[in-house]
Amino acid sequence: MKHPENILEVAALKPDYLGFIFYERSPRNFSGEIPEIDPTIKKTGVFVDAEIEFILEKVEEYNFKAIQLHGKESAEYCKELRSALNQTNSVEIIKVFSVKETFNFKELKPYEGIVDYFLFDTKGKNKGGNGIVFNWEVLKDYSSKTPFILSGGIGFDEIENINKLITYFKREEKSHLLYAVDVNSKFELEAGLKDQEQLKSFKENLG
Repeated sequence: MKHPENILEVAALKPDYLGFIFYERSPRNFSGEIPEIDPTIKKTGVFVDAEIEFILEKVEEYNFKAIQLHGKESAEYCKELRSALNQTNSVEIIKVFSVKETFNFKELKPYEGIVDYFLFDTKGKNKGGNGIVFNWEVLKDYSSKTPFILSGGIGFDEIENINKLITYFKREEKSHLLYAVDVNSKFELEAGLKDQEQLKSFKENLG
């Protein structure tokens, strides 16, 4: 999210999370104030290989309830961030991993028990917001106990396949693992400006 009025429009749909990007190279880079929204919506700061002190400053300034790490942050970095966050308040940590046709799930092991969720996005030229869907079949090999968030170019065309994926995990008694669906670029009128009506329709047809 980027624009105050649009933030209020989207918050009225009661999403579980709203993301705010702090990465100067992103066209969605956020600055300014966040208007008051429903406190049940978890405001989420999105960072790319940022200094921990910078993240802590933004958590305090905006009262973030979750942090999304979209760079090459190591497990040790995440552990240090977790320790620092726990000194003030409980903030969720979401670690992003880029996927295309294949993925080595062994890469997740060092992060187990440190981060709250993994997020799988499409590998592309940008740090997210590429508008491309990765091969979701690879997720059927997911063996971690950490819940994950599905991301990467998701729009209306993916609703049927998302619902199939939800059904698959329920059938495998792993429904708790597919934690959330993250949408972004496919619902934008321009970078950082979301189409409220399309988001509303998507939410009504999901699941």
